[in-house]
Formats: sequence, structure tokens, C-alpha cells
Amino acid sequence: MHLALWISAGLLAVVALVGGITKTFVGKEKLAAHHGGEWTAHVGAGFVKTLGILELLAAAGLILPAALDVVPVMVPVTAACWILLMIGAMITHGRLGQFNLVMLNSAYLALAAFITWGRLVPETFN
Repeated sequence: MHLALWISAGLLAVVALVGGITKTFVGKEKLAAHHGGEWTAHVGAGFVKTLGILELLAAAGLILPAALDVVPVMVPVTAACWILLMIGAMITHGRLGQFNLVMLNSAYLALAAFITWGRLVPETFN
């Protein structure tokens, strides 16, 4: 189970890192032109960059606290915050009729829920 939780956290961290880099460093107009990024046309550039920074922090928060053994409880806390982010993403993509992205976000939500539950209940880092 410990290995499955690490793999899940690693996969989710990669997703957060890619999304964070994209939202932080790619222009809003370029994002809006791609499938899945249409929502950015309806929000401010600052909001998109803020989400990107939060995703970069999530990528770090899913791995570094446990790897460095510095406040490892931040891993399930970060995963719980990711759940909230995915709920927002699912609502946003659902409103745009992008149900394939809603399903993808629900898979990310499930991974985050597994990490949250797994690190708080049966497999703490202690």
C-alpha cells in the first residue's frame, strides 16, 4: 500500500507540475486556443497564473514533505486541497460540455482521495 501511495502521489505531482507550468508560463490567449483551455477566455490572466502557482505548490506538496521528512502530514493536506481544485475543474469543464475532461478530473480526484485517505488512516509516514 505504501508503494501504491507513493506512485499515486508521483503521478498526481506530475499532473500538477505540467498543469502548473502551463498555466503559469503560457499566455492566457494561447491556452484559450487549445482544447481544455477554453475556460481561460472567461477569467482574468491573474486568476490563471494563480491557479498555475497553486498547482506548482501542489506538485511540491505531494512529494517533498514526505521525501524530506519535514511535516509529512502536508502530503494528505495537499491531496485534500487537490480534491477541492478538481471539483472546481469538473464544474468548469462540465459547464463547457467537456465531459471527457470531467472524467479525467474525476480520475485525478480519485487519486487525491486515495492519497488523502491512505496517508491519514492506514499508511502514515511515521
